[in-house]
Amino acid sequence: MARMHARRKGQSGSKRPLVTENPAWVALTATEIEDLIVKMAKDGEVSAKIGLVLRDQYGVPDVKLATGKTITAIMKEKGVAGALPEDLANLMRRAIALNVHLKKNKGDLSNKRGLQLIEARIRRLERYYKANKVIASDWKYSINTAELLLK
Repeated sequence: MARMHARRKGQSGSKRPLVTENPAWVALTATEIEDLIVKMAKDGEVSAKIGLVLRDQYGVPDVKLATGKTITAIMKEKGVAGALPEDLANLMRRAIALNVHLKKNKGDLSNKRGLQLIEARIRRLERYYKANKVIASDWKYSINTAELLLK
């Protein structure tokens, strides 16, 4: 797939092997995995970090195979998911950091362009999430509301 804001192709990656059931060597049960996910989510970890910790420290290769649900679905079910989707929140954090940088360095035009591209992605995601009713239809992005929501 092509890059969003560049005239070049994307980067190909490795494919996960086709496995349809949880391996027998996984030591944790589904309820233990869900408890670990809830514990880490309450500590403020994002779902990507939770997946990495479960893989590297607990030997769980795929949470969906082990529990039948994704990490974000488990977090929503247990009520520990964030108010905003993680990809939108991460982009907003990047925009805030770039905005702080641009206040100090007013002549940095390449990062000004980078901020414009990040904000374009945020607005595109905002339209998508409004259409799928993930966020409220009256929610509107601005750098000031992003700072209030994420700090």
